[in-house]
Amino acid sequence: MKNLAIAIHGGAGTILRTSLTPEKEEAYKAALQLALDQAYQLLENGASALDAVEKAVSVLEDSPLFNAGKGSVFTAEGTHEMDASIMDGSNLQAGAVSTVSGIKNPIQLARNVMDKSDHVFLCGKGAEEFAKAVRSKTETNDYFYDQLRYDQWQELKGTDNFQLDHSTTKEQKFGTVGAVALDENGNIAAATSTGGMTNKKFGRVGDSPMIGSGNYANNETCAVSCTGSGEFFIRAVVAYDVSCLMEFKGLSLQEAIKEVIQNRLLKIGGDGGLIAIDRHGNISLEFNTEGMYRGAKNSKGTNEVAIYE
Repeated sequence: MKNLAIAIHGGAGTILRTSLTPEKEEAYKAALQLALDQAYQLLENGASALDAVEKAVSVLEDSPLFNAGKGSVFTAEGTHEMDASIMDGSNLQAGAVSTVSGIKNPIQLARNVMDKSDHVFLCGKGAEEFAKAVRSKTETNDYFYDQLRYDQWQELKGTDNFQLDHSTTKEQKFGTVGAVALDENGNIAAATSTGGMTNKKFGRVGDSPMIGSGNYANNETCAVSCTGSGEFFIRAVVAYDVSCLMEFKGLSLQEAIKEVIQNRLLKIGGDGGLIAIDRHGNISLEFNTEGMYRGAKNSKGTNEVAIYE
């Protein structure tokens, strides 16, 4: 029997049962399930783990429910600046973009950076020029407009404050999206995409597009996609730290993740979570917050989506 697996996340944070209506909860679960099903179908048809994670993240980017792609938050200038990265565990190839605007699916642009350039990381205007060269699908500002996102921005507009979706005291919860997968050839991959933080300035970039911090994949260890307080995930090099503990200390996937998320990250004040998979198909969905939008599906019968702790 083929050993196939996919896991996804849609952000972690102060997500309480009292803060979501039953209708909104069902909408989130339906969006997560759609991403799982479409990505898993690709794996069943023999596609690579890389194709599966790109597909899962693209589906989540197309939903206004999550802070990525269509649902990206507003910057201080009233624009949308998106980040994404993707990594192939079979050869350590990777692609990433940051602070791009108007790109319908930043994760697909990151894949093109990996496949169609000699580079790993492109940013801003340069990344957008590259997007034109590879004919990435673009959208007008209207496509990225969401009333809830706009209202969030209005509360902070004109101040020096910014807002991470996962740590806001508001009832609305959104966040970075990501996926990890294992294909029939035993290869693993990871992908992550985000719209960043509301009212962000100065071209701020979080961990999501940074290989080793918010995204990492290596067939010898694991594939990881992170979500949370980006500055802390960057300083702790979270995604690679999990891999490192497995490679050099011999920890299992679950042991490594618990050490990083429940100990090392908390020690420096960081909150959030991650999803990960190893080459055997073991999946871990770990977070140190009240909740994380997440889901997993594999060839052993697992098929679940969840929100709360």
